[in-house]
Amino acid sequence: MDTIYFDNNATTNIAPEVLNEMLPYLREFYGNPSSMHTFGGQLHRKIEEARQKVAKLIGAEPEEIIFTSCGTESDNAAIMSAAESFPNKRHIVTSRVEHPAVLNFCKHLARKGYRVTYIPVTKHGQINMDELLKALDEDTLIVSLMYANNETGVIFPIAEIVDFLKEKGILLHTDAVQAVGKVPIDISKMPVDMLSLSGHKLHAPKGVGALYVRKGTRFHPYIIGGHQEHGRRAGTENVASIAALGKACELAGENLYKEMQYLKGLRDKIENALLKLCPNTIINGDTNNRLPNTTNISFEYVEGEAILLRLNEFGICASSGSACTSGSLEPSHVLRAMGVPATAIHGSIRFSLSRYNTEAEVDKVIEVMPAIIKELRQFSPFGRDKQKTDSLSKN
Repeated sequence: MDTIYFDNNATTNIAPEVLNEMLPYLREFYGNPSSMHTFGGQLHRKIEEARQKVAKLIGAEPEEIIFTSCGTESDNAAIMSAAESFPNKRHIVTSRVEHPAVLNFCKHLARKGYRVTYIPVTKHGQINMDELLKALDEDTLIVSLMYANNETGVIFPIAEIVDFLKEKGILLHTDAVQAVGKVPIDISKMPVDMLSLSGHKLHAPKGVGALYVRKGTRFHPYIIGGHQEHGRRAGTENVASIAALGKACELAGENLYKEMQYLKGLRDKIENALLKLCPNTIINGDTNNRLPNTTNISFEYVEGEAILLRLNEFGICASSGSACTSGSLEPSHVLRAMGVPATAIHGSIRFSLSRYNTEAEVDKVIEVMPAIIKELRQFSPFGRDKQKTDSLSKN
């Protein structure tokens, strides 16, 4: 049975071109980039080439890119740097729907005496701008808001937010892990101070990411040791994965608009069909401002985990939320913050697509999902009652 992989916000496969780019640095060119000899030192040029490619994708300068191990490290490094850069300020602002990489790090700092404000979102998952502006004060050292939500795909108005913060001299960090390579981002026109990205979300391997730090922004290293990354991130560079990230960013930039249209078409086909074929179904999030590859659908009166298990029997991989919290039985913190009804919140499924998905795979999901939902509702007391009510109302 072939695998149909619709969980690309959790991780992506390594693109063939990306794998080919990294293999020489796992085989022949295995030296240390910091070595004095040519065999190792030549790798430094490959790192700088990759830095240029990453910078180009987001409209940055190469010297503004710091390579890291992952998006989580980039998020943590950005917030910690702000805290160390402004030791007299103790207030951090974020949102209730952030990734655990930001939420849990903010909770960690709160235990150390920092004051954290968690901004609510609307029922459509958009940031509440009034509450955001109200939260800012003279003690605020940084605002950290995601560019696009990993569960719903909702895109925050980061360009608008940064304008408000610049007037007040407050740093803005954006976790753009889910957005880079999926939608256009131009830092030169949207001067955020720091931005996080991760390789395995755009067809590079796991274990490599980057942090953009705007030129002139104070920065304190999060990992301290050697001189690597111009003294901003110690540790021997993961050359093979850095080369891979550069290639993945290059490919994403070349095909961005074409892929956006393709993925939007597949996503909309899934949504339109399931809304029609599965009664009591809700699309979660702002459908006008979201990633082209992501849909979060709630099937009322049924458990999301049961849906995933049944989909798995057909070789279909999806998610009930963030991969970092999927082991929890608690309902999604994102959907709770949006006020999704109790009848729907447990039955939410995220389908996240990539350029390697096909229309035939979408057709397979549309083929099997209605029967799955109908079957599972028969085992749910609330589902059985609802189906009886719907049947009587039709008659």
